[in-house]
Amino acid sequence: MEEKIKLIWDFRGPNAAPTAAHHKIHLKEFCEKENYLELEIGTSLISEMHSTAYILVSKSLMIVFRDLLRPHRGEKVS
Repeated sequence: MEEKIKLIWDFRGPNAAPTAAHHKIHLKEFCEKENYLELEIGTSLISEMHSTAYILVSKSLMIVFRDLLRPHRGEKVS
C-alpha cells in the first residue's frame, strides 16, 4: 500500500470551524471536477479558535495536489 499524505489548510479565529467546512466544499468540488472521487476529504476541530480542512492523497499525487491547491502544510499518515 502506498504511503498517504494529508494536505492541510489551517483556519484560526472565531469563524475557523465554518471556514474549514466551507473550504471542504471547495476541495470536494475540485476532486469531482478533476475526477479524483476516491480521496478522503474532511475537517478537524483542533480548538475553539483553530480548525483544519484536509485531503488525504497518495504520495505519488502529492506534488500535483500541492502545486494546484497550495495547502498550508502536509503530514505523513501511517
